[in-house]
Amino acid sequence: MIRINLLGQAKPKAQRRPVDTGAALPALFVGAGILFGALILGYLYYSWQRQLNEENTRIKQLQAQKTDLEQVKQQVEAFEKQKIVLQQRVSTIEQLQRDRTGGQELLDEIASTVARTENLWLTSLIRKGNNLTIDGASASVNGVANFITALKRSGYFSKIEIKESKQDEKNTAVQTFLFQISAEIAPPAPGVPAPRAQARPASAPVSPPPGSAARPKVG
Repeated sequence: MIRINLLGQAKPKAQRRPVDTGAALPALFVGAGILFGALILGYLYYSWQRQLNEENTRIKQLQAQKTDLEQVKQQVEAFEKQKIVLQQRVSTIEQLQRDRTGGQELLDEIASTVARTENLWLTSLIRKGNNLTIDGASASVNGVANFITALKRSGYFSKIEIKESKQDEKNTAVQTFLFQISAEIAPPAPGVPAPRAQARPASAPVSPPPGSAARPKVG
């Protein structure tokens, strides 16, 4: 249905309602805060994630280095064991060499010492390492004492002790004293001459009484 305005008056315009901005501002701030917080959290997340990845990579590198060091350590331990074995072998060879070359020198020293003692002979000579056990006989107790003195003056022996000294009751024809002496072989350092007493003249050899062993044995 069409209506016509005959009065010619303008139709009043509808008035707009004012917008209440006071209620919208808090919501706007809340939204902005949420967005800013999300950005901060995102930045922290990616930053920490990057640091975590770097640390994981570093850990893998250190683990690889640890594996390499463990292998090197095992090789070093194997070399140390081989070194100990080789040192033991070298020491054994050196000891055998010293014993081989020192046997004749020891016999020479013993023979020279016996030659400087009147009326004395040896019946047994036993060597164990550097320890020496000497068994012998003498026509007198003074001969045993002189033999010990000669051993000390030779400079080749140390810790000389008399273990036993008694008269031989089995040999009644000639007075004989049996003795046992222990000593330690201690040769002088190379280049240092050992003191020697004047040897007994060769024109006065001493022969053992009948029934006695005249030649020492090395055991």
